[in-house]
Amino acid sequence: MTELQRFRADKDRFFAKDPHSPLTHEQKHHFEGLRYFPENRALRLEVAIEAYPTQETVKMQTTTGDAQNYTRYGRIKFSVEDQEVALTVFASEDGFFLPFADSLAGVETYGAGRYLEVEPAGEGKFLVDFNYAYNPYCAYNEAWSCPVTPAENRLKAPIRAGEKVFHA
Repeated sequence: MTELQRFRADKDRFFAKDPHSPLTHEQKHHFEGLRYFPENRALRLEVAIEAYPTQETVKMQTTTGDAQNYTRYGRIKFSVEDQEVALTVFASEDGFFLPFADSLAGVETYGAGRYLEVEPAGEGKFLVDFNYAYNPYCAYNEAWSCPVTPAENRLKAPIRAGEKVFHA
């Protein structure tokens, strides 16, 4: 079993059994596991980050109308399916956060976008592995409050990696 397969199996167990799961009691009764794209090694990237000279704090709206503060840290650029794309990486006290929506949003992926934690890889680079992209908890249960993907991170390209849209 690969590290990614183990991660996905652990997540399915958490969703099915843990009292902190975002699923409702009723959803857990019918839960057969999350749906994922097959592992896509082409979307496991080590990319340079262009840090913003002024790292401003921004308020990201949430699905429940609240706002959460993040620091606009820097921009990454890469190619996906022969398209050049760029995304903003945000920082918080918990680490680096990459909310994004791709061209599959609302069809194969969650309409409001997916999330990814990214890690510094040294020398101005970040490890960005879209195979670990996940749906926010509000994708499963509207009682959760989740940051809404900002316009600057909405792509016209598909990201065929990570978690797919949830069907209860």
